[in-house]
Amino acid sequence: MKKNILFIINPISGYKPSVKEKIESLIDNILDKDKFTYKIQNTKRKDHAIEISRNAVKEGFDIIIVVGGDGSINEVVQSIINTDVILGIIPLGSGNGLAHHLKIPLKPENAIEVINQFKIKKIDTASCNDKVFVSIAGIGFDARVAKKFAKTRKRGFLSYLKIIIKEYPFYKPRDYEINIDGKQIQRNAFIINFANSDQFGYDTTIAPNAKIDDGLIDVCIVKKVPLVELPISAHLLYWKQIDKSRFIEIIKAKNITIKRKKKSTVNIDGEPVKLAKELEIKINPLSLNVIVP
Repeated sequence: MKKNILFIINPISGYKPSVKEKIESLIDNILDKDKFTYKIQNTKRKDHAIEISRNAVKEGFDIIIVVGGDGSINEVVQSIINTDVILGIIPLGSGNGLAHHLKIPLKPENAIEVINQFKIKKIDTASCNDKVFVSIAGIGFDARVAKKFAKTRKRGFLSYLKIIIKEYPFYKPRDYEINIDGKQIQRNAFIINFANSDQFGYDTTIAPNAKIDDGLIDVCIVKKVPLVELPISAHLLYWKQIDKSRFIEIIKAKNITIKRKKKSTVNIDGEPVKLAKELEIKINPLSLNVIVP
């Protein structure tokens, strides 16, 4: 029996407009019609994919394919975790962190071929207070950058980099009270990331040993790196060796509580969300079915 797919396309995600214009014809030409029937729906506003995917679950779709980035994936996952509905990804976002981690090809043609192969893997999801995330959440400078990036008209790595260069010299580390699986610690940190996957996006690896199906979150506590040493840290990020830096501490955990001095922004899969000053981060083991190479 054929599986029924809903493709949810985010028309304003970070990829080249020329590619998006061709995506429907690529789906029609490459998707294996002997295995699948399909429909396509475009999002029209922020959080629209939540509504679309919720309705798709009620209508009995077997698979929801996100044609977009980590933010769009996050919206869909909210409706399909702990169900039998399967997630697929055609990565047309800016950073494409989850796709990088899962080794899903960035070329749409190849990503559709991965769907045709229909290999399923169960992965973990996590939550920060009531907000689900699949790849990564973060506070501190990471959240500041996500907030600024969300307001930019131009997507892509250059826009992201410009924000980092502009904001980095002036952002001061904050004090945090952290409870990690019952152990209380205090840290003055520039960034704290909660990594389910290893990825920031753009193939930058903040948690080189993170596994997306191990039932653990990698808590990455980052000190501010002096400007003269930033090139070394950037090198380590791209070579998946940032854990060797003296400016980062990584602790694996299942449950984390963070106390901040005030309510502020959290980066949730690349999107800025304002949350309470106290955060509770939990892992949800093997709660999502996803198509992988």
